[in-house]
Amino acid sequence: MKAITYSAYGTADALELVDVPEPKVGPGEVLVRVKAAGVNPVDWKLAAGYLDPILEVRYPVIPGWDVAGVVEAVGADTFDYAVGDEVYGYVRKEWVELGTYAELVSAPVRTLARKPRSLTFEQAAGIPLAGLTAYQSLTRVGLKAGETVLIHSAAGGTGSLGVQIAVALGLRVIGTAGAHNHDYLRSLGAEPVLYGEGLADRVRELAPEGIDAGLDFYGDGVVETLQSLVKERARVVSIADYEAAAKGAHQLWVRPDTTDLTFLAKLAEEGALTVNVEHALPLAEAAKAWELSASGRTRGKIVLTV
Repeated sequence: MKAITYSAYGTADALELVDVPEPKVGPGEVLVRVKAAGVNPVDWKLAAGYLDPILEVRYPVIPGWDVAGVVEAVGADTFDYAVGDEVYGYVRKEWVELGTYAELVSAPVRTLARKPRSLTFEQAAGIPLAGLTAYQSLTRVGLKAGETVLIHSAAGGTGSLGVQIAVALGLRVIGTAGAHNHDYLRSLGAEPVLYGEGLADRVRELAPEGIDAGLDFYGDGVVETLQSLVKERARVVSIADYEAAAKGAHQLWVRPDTTDLTFLAKLAEEGALTVNVEHALPLAEAAKAWELSASGRTRGKIVLTV
């Protein structure tokens, strides 16, 4: 099969489209014919070696954790899905090696759920990692309907899904973004606020009584700002500040979860969750996809079509 691989830590230039053996399918796994693979910043950060202290890597690596596709075969004692089922998932395994930038991927059923019928494969591939990250961040701090949450970097891939999920859960959402993305955030149901110097004062103007929780989806030292705005300092989550826990906030690393993926699929079926796919590129252009992701200027998601 065709797959994108790299054989050492490096940049997008190291990516190659090559022929590799088809993956084996073990018990509790299915073989998925990949229709689309989501691109996330963690993909190129991992390839650059930033996560070497915590993740086992075995070369050559096929990158990618997000997938949407069709079940082609099932492993021994696997009854969760049948051949022909449309699925999507966050296929994170015990170590980094056999990812989703490929024509086929073997996926443990614990990483999958049934694909939302209302979404294209490209849209569905943009949900798993970012959608799970957003949803698990919201649930980590126990947000309830009627509360107010501030989402930092609300127009990005994770943020735009987080806004929609929070709105569907009955939350008031304030989202940071550049001025050019403010109308976009309003269309998702958020109250936009400009990020950067003076952010805390601008948020206090919108919520003089304070906010109930803050979600940091970008970094840039905003955790302390969020802690100064929330009513309880512990109700801050960051996916980008690796010192968040030491600062008294939650440092979240998203987990594969079939139940959570099923919930997100339900929101999509109800029309409460959609995906803005800004770039859909062929598998062979994975390097270009990484460059677009690293630019930090993408609104919504980048996916590879297979």
